[in-house]
Amino acid sequence: MTIVLRNALSVPSAPSRTDPGPSGLRRLAAGARRRWVRTVRGLVLAGGLGFGGWMAAAELPAAPFLAVDDIVVRGNEQLSDGEVLALLSGLRGASILSVDLAAHQRRLAASPWLTGVTLRRRLPSTVEVLVSERRPIALARFGGRLFLLDASGVVVDGYGPRFARFDLPIVDGLEGGEGDAETADPRRMALAARLLAQLAGEPDVLNAVSQIDVADPRDAVVLLDRDAALLHLGTDRFVKRLRLYAELAPVLREQVRDIDEVDLRFGPRVYVRPAGQAARAPGRVVDGVADGPAAGRPGGAFASGR
Repeated sequence: MTIVLRNALSVPSAPSRTDPGPSGLRRLAAGARRRWVRTVRGLVLAGGLGFGGWMAAAELPAAPFLAVDDIVVRGNEQLSDGEVLALLSGLRGASILSVDLAAHQRRLAASPWLTGVTLRRRLPSTVEVLVSERRPIALARFGGRLFLLDASGVVVDGYGPRFARFDLPIVDGLEGGEGDAETADPRRMALAARLLAQLAGEPDVLNAVSQIDVADPRDAVVLLDRDAALLHLGTDRFVKRLRLYAELAPVLREQVRDIDEVDLRFGPRVYVRPAGQAARAPGRVVDGVADGPAAGRPGGAFASGR
């Protein structure tokens, strides 16, 4: 038997794709370090930017160029700019970004002159104030003092020299009972408000009214300019009744020379009381117009001229 021995050659195996080897490991480690450095650098940069932004946001409201320097008032006719600004003390100089405009708006809204208030920021340093005002259309007399009234019967302000430009009718008889000279009786005020609201829509009629008396909450009594007759209008349809009187006045003057009172509460039939006639004297009809007793004159009505 012949035995043949062959030399065994050692052949290195091909490197595995999953085995990076020493140089591959070094490359992987370097790549990992670079990624880590980039990550850390990004985090530091983001943190720096965030901190810088926070610092800027914290300091920005206090920046001088954002302090309220100009306050523009629009919509005011009765109140001056100075009177509106006086109600906004503390607004000028405050940061336009952090100032509480709602609080200033509430302070303005408390003024009896104003029915609506809006405050707006206009960067960098201006606040716009938009207001709507009540329009006085009458003067209420309480305890010898006069106050401005709007069409809804709201007491707007005390009457004084600064309001001398207003030529308004005077409303008497509003005082409540119990000797309170400056509190309006609710029923009398409601009658006055209803009358004023209707007159507000008819400027020509309103301008002709000199005085109003609501001492009787069931009957508003009106005195016109250049007319001495007291006109009883009841509780509604005031404009219609005043226009009826304007149409009938020439006829009434022909039939009754000196008229004390005219009662317009009973539709087309108008009752007239001549001057000097007793309030309960019997009446008569003259050409379709009743000549006789009107309602009695309210106590203290129209004590002084307009």
